[in-house]
Amino acid sequence: MSLFDLTGKVALVTGSSRGIGEAIVRRFAEHGAKVVVSSRSLESCEPVAADIRANGGEAVAIACNINQAEQLQALADGARERFGRIDALVCNAAINPHFGPSQEIPDSAFDKVMHGNIGSIHRLCRMVIPGMAENGGGAVIIVSSVAGLKGNGMLGAYGISKAADMQIARNLAVEWGPKNVRVNCIAPGLVRTEFARALWDDPKTYEATVKQYPLRRIGKPDEIAGAAVFLASSAGNFTTGQTIVIDGGGTIAS
Repeated sequence: MSLFDLTGKVALVTGSSRGIGEAIVRRFAEHGAKVVVSSRSLESCEPVAADIRANGGEAVAIACNINQAEQLQALADGARERFGRIDALVCNAAINPHFGPSQEIPDSAFDKVMHGNIGSIHRLCRMVIPGMAENGGGAVIIVSSVAGLKGNGMLGAYGISKAADMQIARNLAVEWGPKNVRVNCIAPGLVRTEFARALWDDPKTYEATVKQYPLRRIGKPDEIAGAAVFLASSAGNFTTGQTIVIDGGGTIAS
């Protein structure tokens, strides 16, 4: 159990009021971490944080719009003010305002995707990682997607941003490894979340997807959370710059 023990660690998870982020923040708390629950709506975060506290954990809710640099700074500062440090940062929040060919996405939507999905991670890491290094190290986990590994006729711009997430992880792993800061990505396949509803709610899209998955089903948020616990804990101490694919085997099947 000590390999996956997060007791005494402070974890900040963006986009953690529902879906994959919520599963991660709950599992972190179960493994002993003090957690910061964050999304755009404080009203959505508070019930998750309250439930964690009711079950004996330590949690605080802080609202943050990842497209606003000043809110990202307030999030990082608020986490440190509440718990004194940040040991694990999970960049999970993302946006996808366009479902269709990349050549058809409006410029404003394209810029929003890149600013939100790439720019927010760059900025938040810049705000958090130096403090991790000063404290002796830490772990950054970026929730990417298999959309960043394969071409997709309907998720082009989103896929571009998710491929960039993987390169951010590699670059930061090289830059900060000497200071014992590890940076990795998780690339989920299709997971049953509200964010991905357009992909699994339509029967034809769902069937076409699971037909390519050896496990013949899509994932659950909790099935992604375990990898995050591994990467944040001492079990992942020698893992950095990597992308862990969790997709029911979709990317290895023809």
